Amino acid sequence: MLDAIGTTIFTVMSALATRHGAINLGQGFPDTDGPQDVIDAAAAALRDGRNQYPPLTGVAELREAVAAANQRFYGITVDPATEVVVTSGATEAITACLMALLNPGDEAVLIEPLYDTYLPVVRMLGATARLVRLDPPDWQLPRAALEAAFGPKTKLLLLNSPMNPTGKVFSADDLAFIADLLARHDCYAVCDEVYEHLIFDGLKHTPLMSLPGMRERCLRIGSAGKTFSLTGWKIGYVTAPARLATLVARAHQNLTFTTPPNLQRAVALGLAKDDAYFAGLSTDLAAKRDILAAGLRDIGFIVLPSSGSYFITTDFTPLGFEGDDVAFCRHITEHAGVAAIPVSAFYPADAPTHYARFAFCKRESVLRDAIDRLRRHFAARQAAE
Repeated sequence: MLDAIGTTIFTVMSALATRHGAINLGQGFPDTDGPQDVIDAAAAALRDGRNQYPPLTGVAELREAVAAANQRFYGITVDPATEVVVTSGATEAITACLMALLNPGDEAVLIEPLYDTYLPVVRMLGATARLVRLDPPDWQLPRAALEAAFGPKTKLLLLNSPMNPTGKVFSADDLAFIADLLARHDCYAVCDEVYEHLIFDGLKHTPLMSLPGMRERCLRIGSAGKTFSLTGWKIGYVTAPARLATLVARAHQNLTFTTPPNLQRAVALGLAKDDAYFAGLSTDLAAKRDILAAGLRDIGFIVLPSSGSYFITTDFTPLGFEGDDVAFCRHITEHAGVAAIPVSAFYPADAPTHYARFAFCKRESVLRDAIDRLRRHFAARQAAE
């Protein structure tokens, strides 16, 4: 089963970018470190004699900070002692939540395009995935198809909002429709909300957990890596009702057991930062999104809307490239010096093959350099034709 999964496309394209000296706009990581005070807090915490195993569910400081952030941003009241579990990154959090809920024979509803860890974990747990597809360019939720995916064996829906790779932020109407389905079918939702603070154009993130009747049905996942531009720290956190948090903790116990205590304590400091920091995240990233989108559009790409996350999706059909999205992304990495991710990697089968995902969580100078490289390359190709 694992052999069939293969190496993740992010690893493949990042290695190809390194080999060719390309600007990596494929994998979603910033090229600058996060807040200096958070980094300093992590360094200081290494020296104060608390370097042995922390509590299984996370240090008290971080669990309390996660609970406070839920209340502060979304009005969700959380018991830090029983309803928060700290994990080694959001990918582990997703896996632990799925382990906590899925038994062999259960069904899980997944929305395509989807992050590449979702489907393999569902299958490894002996569950069956029911896939519902959002179609470009507007990525509207197909309500009839979603409703049809639910049945007597459905245990959960995995919801990613803001969504990778589409940049979609699910609307209040979407969320209300989903909440009604969960209540009618007595199901849970695993909510991957790692981009919760990276949202643009005046929109606001609304956790499904905050809707009426959803508090006991939702497991909400956050990520310090995305919120503080420290993706290598791998600090994730799950907020869940106590009876489910206990099961998540048991899964975590058998995956990584604990997470570095100094990093946890630093993230606790970060979550208490003032509102200006969190507002600044969105403002800064929206400006970078606009720079990259305008540059790619000028070159000839069709740029799809992105309301959140690190990513924009583009249609490269107008450029006249003969080949699918995997070939296109390899081509621009090797010949233009810019790496992107083929969007077909986010589908298990029958994927669209003319879309490429670019990450804009880079310095402005890097984005402009990438645009210039692509412009020169495609101008030369056009001249040669």
